[in-house]
Amino acid sequence: MCGITGWIDFERDLSGQSAILNKMNQTHEKRGPDAEGTWISKHVALGHRRLIVIDPEGGTQPMIKRFGDNQLVIVYNGELYNMQELRLKLLSLGHHLRTRSDTELVLTAYAEWGMDCPKYLNGIFAFAVWDEREQQLFMARDRIGVKPLFYARVGSSFLFGSEVKSLLAHPLVRPVIDDEGIAEVLAIGPARTPGSGIFKDVEELRPGFAMKVGRDGVFARPYWELVSKHHEDDFDTTVDRVRELFADAVKRQLVSDVPIGTMLSGGLDSSAISACAARVFAEENRGVLSTFSVDYIDNDKHFSVNEFQPNADGPWARLMAEHIGSDHHIVMIDNHELFSHMKEAMIARDFPGMADVDASLLLFSREIKKKMTVVLSGECADEVFGGYPWFHREEMVNADTFPWARLVEKRIPFISPDIVRRIRPLEYVQTRYEEALAEVPRLSEDNATEARMRELFYLNLTRWMPTLLDRKDRMSMAFGLEVRVPFCDHHLVEYVWNVPWAMKAHNGREKGLLRHAMKGILPDEVIERKKSPYPKTHHPDYLRIMREKVKRLAEDPASPLFHLLDRKAVQEFIEQDLTKIHLPWFGQLMNVPALLAYWLQLNDWLTDYQVEVQ
Repeated sequence: MCGITGWIDFERDLSGQSAILNKMNQTHEKRGPDAEGTWISKHVALGHRRLIVIDPEGGTQPMIKRFGDNQLVIVYNGELYNMQELRLKLLSLGHHLRTRSDTELVLTAYAEWGMDCPKYLNGIFAFAVWDEREQQLFMARDRIGVKPLFYARVGSSFLFGSEVKSLLAHPLVRPVIDDEGIAEVLAIGPARTPGSGIFKDVEELRPGFAMKVGRDGVFARPYWELVSKHHEDDFDTTVDRVRELFADAVKRQLVSDVPIGTMLSGGLDSSAISACAARVFAEENRGVLSTFSVDYIDNDKHFSVNEFQPNADGPWARLMAEHIGSDHHIVMIDNHELFSHMKEAMIARDFPGMADVDASLLLFSREIKKKMTVVLSGECADEVFGGYPWFHREEMVNADTFPWARLVEKRIPFISPDIVRRIRPLEYVQTRYEEALAEVPRLSEDNATEARMRELFYLNLTRWMPTLLDRKDRMSMAFGLEVRVPFCDHHLVEYVWNVPWAMKAHNGREKGLLRHAMKGILPDEVIERKKSPYPKTHHPDYLRIMREKVKRLAEDPASPLFHLLDRKAVQEFIEQDLTKIHLPWFGQLMNVPALLAYWLQLNDWLTDYQVEVQ
């Protein structure tokens, strides 16, 4: 993977603006530690930082190529999983390819199909192509939104980048948040409304969208959307098709010129990926698969069973590693190192995030990178197949809001009364929820239950899943580690989208269809294991340290946090016995310690990014 950035301005000459472009480009140094490049013309400046995965010599960027009398220039962040098919197709159409890189394939695909080119790409990507003849920039982002792409329009300038920090490196983009940005951080966060860049003037190119930037303006449109239709396959055929699509996605995503492995927690999702990957390694004589799991020092002393975390991962990861014969590595995270990396995790994400869950993934990625450049991970199986409690518990299914944020009202007492009046948090969340429901591709034959489950799956795929994909991309790329996610394969997502709920919840189990499809591939005990999310720290010092830090912030009259929060309400809250308060304020596991950590990240964000609250 890589980092891309650029600047378009049809009203000024950018030829002498290399210093600004270089500054923008350098913000992506961690994303692309292996090489860098820039290209500047009169009205366009493009920058690229490279993480080398395929074709070290041929994939240099920005890549420039002539097609007849036209010159095209591309900056590209991503991986294609249909390279061979696309290569043969383009060769059959008369194109000449001089490298093995997917960058040249994407550039040539644009030359052949123009704005329709993303439809021919199977992979994870965000790219920009400058078309010299048309004097326009074309940008596109992968269907599911695995790879990020942000942009800003300020005056006559159009700026874009893989991460928001690259835009903020340009003098025209100021770190300002207005009422919408405040509401995103305080009411929606750590999730984010699709398209929102939090900062004023900053936006996100939504997944499955393409954009054209020319002298006549900026135009965006979707090139891919979920389509609802009648599912014609019986259960056995559905199981076979899911198994086939999944195995194909894993095999395609194992293509690499550098070391590649898998993340393995011992849960259903990562075990399925690792088992299929081990089979491919054996079939192709690629040696022993490397697998990686994460845990915390002393977590065994402090772990306690609850409804969301029924068991610890360690024994299950070891069982699976033995089952597939992998070279397994256990990364043990020191809790105090974890707590000290909350700020670094926020900077990697550019926003306050999922606190310890972000920081642990950051440290996990750091350790994996010492041995691997690429790993496969089990994200998004829960969104695709229905694994979360809110798919199965009646009060969550019927909650008339985002099910992972049912307790937004619990946040309001901590927000400054003036800010509450400005952003109206409950109304803001409800508006965003209704906007999401209005997008759902309905199917007239759905009964009430199927219609509601279709809504829930859409909410999860488009509003919840991006939070996890953002986390995975930013935390891993902060150490130049590429993470691929087979469950996000769009062919698999499209197929399972239309599978009836009764099949998805086969035998009354979360991800029942996937469990059944994994029979013969995974041990029965792993197939039947109760869902357990990404591991969290259970160390009591987490709450103690976060409480002490928030207390110090509340005593500091200069803390910018209290431009947004109510100082007295926060002080009264932290003086209570917090060990007895259960406040799942976001998702499944973000309870009181994570809420305090979010406040700390928010204060660091306001300080370090010099955020101006408008």
